[in-house]
Amino acid sequence: MLEHPRTLTSIANLALMYSNQGRWKEAEDLEVEVMETRKRVLGEEHPSTLTSMANLASTYRNQERREVQVVETFKRVLGKKHPDTLTSMNNLAITFKAQGRNAEAILLMENASSYGERSSALSILTQHCCLKL
Repeated sequence: MLEHPRTLTSIANLALMYSNQGRWKEAEDLEVEVMETRKRVLGEEHPSTLTSMANLASTYRNQERREVQVVETFKRVLGKKHPDTLTSMNNLAITFKAQGRNAEAILLMENASSYGERSSALSILTQHCCLKL
């Protein structure tokens, strides 16, 4: 039943509604489900599958923009050295790493580490992502 085209369209519409509400994780989860199902049922080059891929990419871009805003807000409100600011920078670096943007992830982590002592979150991130500073 979850493979029916109308069901998938309804799920994709729900994901769009979540995205419009800023509920990025919920939107992403549904978009991945729709995309993977369409890949399996319709093939990777089917227009509906490609639309699902584009929707997911848009959600990832929106998540990144939101993360950048969070980093900038933390810097302005709490300062560059505050642990929450450093954590938000680490989260953005994880997003960059997941997108294959390793150079940007490393630069962001280097900037975070230059604001004071290396945070434990930064150390964990470095180990987790296998990125060398």
